[in-house]
Parts: sequence; C-alpha cells; structure tokens
Amino acid sequence: MRNLSMLVFVISSIAAPLAMAAESKIDIISPADGAKLDAMEQSKIEYDVTLGRGADHIHIYVDGKESALLRQMKGSYTMETLAPGNHEICIKLVNKNHTPIGVERCIKVEVD
Repeated sequence: MRNLSMLVFVISSIAAPLAMAAESKIDIISPADGAKLDAMEQSKIEYDVTLGRGADHIHIYVDGKESALLRQMKGSYTMETLAPGNHEICIKLVNKNHTPIGVERCIKVEVD
C-alpha cells in the first residue's frame, strides 16, 4: 500500500505542472528566434500569452535578469537598449507571488 501511495504522489507531482503547461501558452510574435537586431534602434518584443491555472501575470527576462513585469497578456514591450552581441529574451509565467510556475518561452537574438 505504501508503494502505491508513493506512486500516486510521483505521478501527481509530474502531472500537475504538465496540466498547467497544457493550459498556458506563450507566443513570441517578434522578434523571431535567431533575429538580428540593430543596436541603434529600440528593441521591442511582441507577445501573446494565455494564462493557465496558477499563472497570474508575466515577467520578461533579458540575459537572465528581470526586465519587466507585465499584466497585459497581448501586446508589446520596448526593452532597454541592448548592447551588441548575443542575447536571450524570455517570457515566464509567474504566480501572484512573482514565482515562475515553470512555463516559459525564450528566443535568442543577435544585436549588431
């Protein structure tokens, strides 16, 4: 019986995040993954997000550092000027406590 309880616990631990992921959706409309951006122009990210269970809003990260907290689920955000080089831009779904729930979408861009 104890093994059965452990099995149920393990399966539910895996299934709960997968259920949240199935309900949630993050589309980064632009820039495209691998895009080349001009360092002399403002860089914008255009997105469309569907919040699933447990998600409250989104955070945008640039190179692992939080750049913005957004409550609008569709739109665009103008990022701070990006230095020349390679960058990773991520949108993460977070809960009311601003804790990522494990659903994210990332792209890589090159700034010239």
